[in-house]
Amino acid sequence: MKIHKLYITLGLMLAFVLMFEFTAHADDANELTKITFSAPIQIPGKILPAGTYTFEQQDPNDNSHLVQIFNADRTVLYATLETVSADQMKPGDDTTIVLAQQEAGGPDVLVKWFYPGRTTGHEFIYSKQQEQSIAQARQETFVGNHLMPSGVTEGE
Repeated sequence: MKIHKLYITLGLMLAFVLMFEFTAHADDANELTKITFSAPIQIPGKILPAGTYTFEQQDPNDNSHLVQIFNADRTVLYATLETVSADQMKPGDDTTIVLAQQEAGGPDVLVKWFYPGRTTGHEFIYSKQQEQSIAQARQETFVGNHLMPSGVTEGE
């Protein structure tokens, strides 16, 4: 009887460990990330009010580079956006985002998003006119909650 209880206990522990391991990899594979903005932020096609949002890659096995943006608890999908690959010199220890400041007091524009520990991220696609404006705008890089000095990325 004791042997059966031992096997059952070991089996349950193994199942729990495997379930935890698969869950952790699922978040890493689709780059599930929560980001909080303290001010409104512009994404392609809309402006998101200040708040917490969940970003994730729609299908990590697909080369379409689609990013989905949900509310914090993933009950409302705000956008599914096509992106292109973006590179950074060194991977950050935390989520990295690049924002462009618009003139005339408009909301900052979300330009790039990098998942922690990765040098390849997502650059959001805007219209040609917006792309020109973004290219001329002052861009700020945030790693976690920290604004990085111009020209410096984490790890340098």
